[in-house]
Amino acid sequence: MKNIIYLVAILLFVSCETKVDIPLDTANPKLVIDATILWQKGTSGSTQKIKLTTTTDFYSSLIPVVSGATVLVTNSTNTIFTFTEIPNTGEYVCTNFNPVINESYTLNIQYAGQNYSSTEKLLATPTIDTIEQTTVQGFGSDVIQVKFFFQDNSSEVNNYLIGVKNSAVVAPEYRAQKDEFFQGNQMFGFYSDKDLKAGDQLLFSLEGISLRYYNYMEKLTNIAGSSGGSPFSTPPATLRGNIINQSNENDYPLGYFHLSEIDTRNYTVN
Repeated sequence: MKNIIYLVAILLFVSCETKVDIPLDTANPKLVIDATILWQKGTSGSTQKIKLTTTTDFYSSLIPVVSGATVLVTNSTNTIFTFTEIPNTGEYVCTNFNPVINESYTLNIQYAGQNYSSTEKLLATPTIDTIEQTTVQGFGSDVIQVKFFFQDNSSEVNNYLIGVKNSAVVAPEYRAQKDEFFQGNQMFGFYSDKDLKAGDQLLFSLEGISLRYYNYMEKLTNIAGSSGGSPFSTPPATLRGNIINQSNENDYPLGYFHLSEIDTRNYTVN
């Protein structure tokens, strides 16, 4: 009986060490458009970048870039800003962009016989005023919490995208927030982590966003954080952005066209 138990244990151990590739269906690649125009406070905002890639199969470690596209952004006075590709990178750069608060801009991309477009306004963003650090009692040890504060505009309804990049963590964290219960009052972004310690560098960011982009980011962050990051978790629905394929509406791209001021602050944990 003992020999049988040992044999089963060995087989289980070996099976855990064996790489298993599950055959998965591969859909036709979709165009992915990273078209986020951010005007950093205190700068001209003249240099902007749009990145084009395509989806790929599950096991691929390479993200295919898209070259040879025509990428233009036009404002309400028909001024055209041309985004030119850095050769073979899929990164299209404009160095004479003119950001104006509440101005409407239209993105137009032509690629592989398809025409993609979207129109959005460039929204204002409050200034990050102060940053405060506190220590609270956690489970078994103290936990550091850091907040940054900003003033909401009382004359309008606002939505915000709050970002935090911890130097000790690979990926930044984002959270969409409304001023629904803070209209005209001081608001804050919040970050805490059980491993946060003195000397860690935090980069806070704040963007004013539209309600539609708020809803998009809410869904995106929920999908990214669901199932503990399991690669086999299935999103409840395909997340569509605001970019339309004018040549074939059913063959829509992934991604979003978003424009905003952005304010950032660096903070060293003490």
